[in-house]
Amino acid sequence: MLYLITILFPIISGITVSVALNDDKERDAEKKRILMQKRNRLYGPIMLITDLLAVLLMRTATGGPSVLLVENAGISFGLDAFGKLMMTVILVLYTMVCFYSFVYMDREERQEYFFAFFFLSLGALLAVCMANTLITMYCFFELATLSSMPMVLHERNRESVAAGKKYLFYSVAGAILGLGAILFVYSVSHGDVTFTLGGFLEAADLEGKRGIFLAAVFLGIMGFGVKAGIYPMHGWLPEAHPIAPAPASALMSGVIAKAGIIAIVRLVYYCVGPELLRDTWVQRAWMILAMITILLGSSMAFFEPVLKKRLAYSTVSQIAYILLGLSCLSPQGLGGGLLQLISHAASKGCLFLCAGAIIYLTSKHEVKELSGIGKALPLTMACFMAAALSLVGIPPMGGFVAKWNLGFAALSSQQGAFRYLPVVVLLCSAMLTAGYLFPVVIRGFICPKSEQEKGKGKKEEEISRIKEPFLFIFPMVVLCSVALMAGLFGERLLSFFTF
Repeated sequence: MLYLITILFPIISGITVSVALNDDKERDAEKKRILMQKRNRLYGPIMLITDLLAVLLMRTATGGPSVLLVENAGISFGLDAFGKLMMTVILVLYTMVCFYSFVYMDREERQEYFFAFFFLSLGALLAVCMANTLITMYCFFELATLSSMPMVLHERNRESVAAGKKYLFYSVAGAILGLGAILFVYSVSHGDVTFTLGGFLEAADLEGKRGIFLAAVFLGIMGFGVKAGIYPMHGWLPEAHPIAPAPASALMSGVIAKAGIIAIVRLVYYCVGPELLRDTWVQRAWMILAMITILLGSSMAFFEPVLKKRLAYSTVSQIAYILLGLSCLSPQGLGGGLLQLISHAASKGCLFLCAGAIIYLTSKHEVKELSGIGKALPLTMACFMAAALSLVGIPPMGGFVAKWNLGFAALSSQQGAFRYLPVVVLLCSAMLTAGYLFPVVIRGFICPKSEQEKGKGKKEEEISRIKEPFLFIFPMVVLCSVALMAGLFGERLLSFFTF
């Protein structure tokens, strides 16, 4: 019962508050502001109660409820180490974004719609984490897509509608490919289909079907990889992220795109089993596409002048690090990928919140406009710098520990070029990442003399200190702290994922 309560509570409560305190018909600005404050005083407790329910569930959960839909397929819930880890990451980021949004969304129209879909997508993602079978995961994976799309459409202008359509088309098309892989797994399995670390399929199950098995699994990886932005289906990410409000961008990059990673991990590591894919063309193709995605995303981010779009291309690259680790098909690759997932969720969530604070407080969108911004927003830019250090992979941040494990996983899992090429790609991408993030920090704290001379007098006014709201700074500091803790204590997580 606690499973259903944890999923349904944020959905029902969030939608109820949004509908009951809707201000669409209210024309008086002061009354609209009062309604918004009333909603916020309820949204906060809803988020915190959801956190408490999830913690209680993770501490006490045993077997979850199940409902048989058709023969050998039904809705079934349960929590293992991977599900608990993903729930924790999702709840931390959603909680920080929730409180951040109370300030950021106060200038936006239709805040109640944003929060309604915010809590709906939260419930869907929690259900994805609690899923105990592929078919259960797939149902809520699709719900997560449908419930997050309206956050991309929030502005309701031509650009946001186009980005929302692209996001929906890519995600649904990818999910259909994933469904094909799920159907194949169910058709060849002869026993229990609940998730088991190491997989439940046996070589005997695939007798005479080896070729179609590999093709089905590869299509499943590519299909679910669409949500994670794998090349060549990465196009929706740089379109959707810059258009959506900054809180939505933080969620899309930090955890919603990771739903694709969850699905791939469940398919490969908990159903098929890495042993059946090791040293096959599927592993090589998967690794090649991950490396292409890493370099493509880093290169596009390096040349992108718009800050949020630069961060969106960075997401394409950084999530591909996770895919590269998973493609090693080893415990160290899985562990390194999960450490990268944690550090990236915290770091990139923080960077998008920093970008949102800059846009909210200064109305500046492009990197070239940020000269001296560190003097105006010192705390925001300090958090930006800390998150950037993690993404680049500077110790002791989580990004360093993750990339260290990914490099060693690649060296120990392949022969020939596939043993060393991933390490070269990781090093090249790290340099590109430094090239597109560190200039933002340097420009922010050290205004170039040429630009100072161009705007004497006026420049002093532009870089005067701006008050940074507490509800902006606190979530950024928490996320930076998570990225640091992933570096200091992340190795302990690896012991939970051996097979």
